[in-house]
Order: sequence, then structure tokens, then C-alpha cells
Amino acid sequence: MACIYFVRHGQTFWNVDNKVCGRTDIDLTPAGYEQAEKTGKLIKEKIENGEVKFDEILASPLLRAKHTAETIAKITGIPMRIEPRLIEQSFGRYEGTARDGEEFQLSKQNFADSYSGGESMLRLGQRIFNLLDELKEKEESTGKTYLLVAHNGIARMVQAYFHDMTNEEFSKSGIKNCELVRFDYK
Repeated sequence: MACIYFVRHGQTFWNVDNKVCGRTDIDLTPAGYEQAEKTGKLIKEKIENGEVKFDEILASPLLRAKHTAETIAKITGIPMRIEPRLIEQSFGRYEGTARDGEEFQLSKQNFADSYSGGESMLRLGQRIFNLLDELKEKEESTGKTYLLVAHNGIARMVQAYFHDMTNEEFSKSGIKNCELVRFDYK
């Protein structure tokens, strides 16, 4: 069965400060680098045990995801490349504000809102769904399995591609820093 795997980047300084990162290029904390290393070792162990197979790592160009992916690639030997479509959603006026702010949480449920200069959920969905469709076709024709290393906003959209959910469920979904998640194509 065709599938992809997803890892969210390690902890950032703005994660610690509970701020919306979006496209602001925030690097990993020392703990974030440790998380990336731990995830790399976990993936290497899973590969050696025959539990998973990866042919390529595709990473967001933002430092936090790029550094996480580079760490995983170094430990596992899996080739890595930047995939520009995995860049985090731009949250416009909300970047640098409180992640749990009431106004931001409500705005995330308005899929056509581009946050005064950001990117709407609809446009984000278009680029991520197109990428996932392409990866499915490539996997079916070549047998390649991909590991995506990106952001929580991208993780939400990947989850929405594979699972039905309400707008409220979507806005509250996500994965933990450096969590490895498998998604199976139907």
C-alpha cells in the first residue's frame, strides 16, 4: 500500500514562547536539535529492523525543518532535498503573536482568510494536496517512499488530505515536534 511519512521539525525558540512561527525563519533550540537527532536514530533503527523504508527526504526550506531533515539524513543516510511547497503557511498579521490567542484560533477556521498578507487555508490546501497527489503517483510508478519534514500547519493539511474532519477539528489538529507519523493512501 502506498504511503508517506511525516515528521514535524524539532522545537523552536518561538514554540517555547508560544508564538505563531509561520514563515518567520526561526531556528531550533538545543532541545530541538536533540529531538531531531533522537528521531534520526529512531528512524535508522526502524529501517534496520525492516519496519520502514525511505527513498528520499523532502524538507521545507525554512531553517527549523531543513536542520531537522539534515540531521535525520546524516544519521540515516537517506538522501534529502528541499521541496519548496512544504514551506509553512504564512500567517500574515498573526506571525509572532500568541499561538493560543482567541482571534488567531477563530481566524484559522475561516479557510478563505489570508490573514492580511498571509496565505489562506484554501491556497495552502491546493499546494499540499497537489504535492501529495504527485507523490502518490510517483510511489505507485516507482515504488519510492517519501519522508516529509515540515511544519505543524503542513501536518494539519496532510492530515486533512487523508482524514475527514470538521473545520474546528482541523484548526485544533497537529503533531508533536519530531513525531513520526505514517499516512496510507487509499
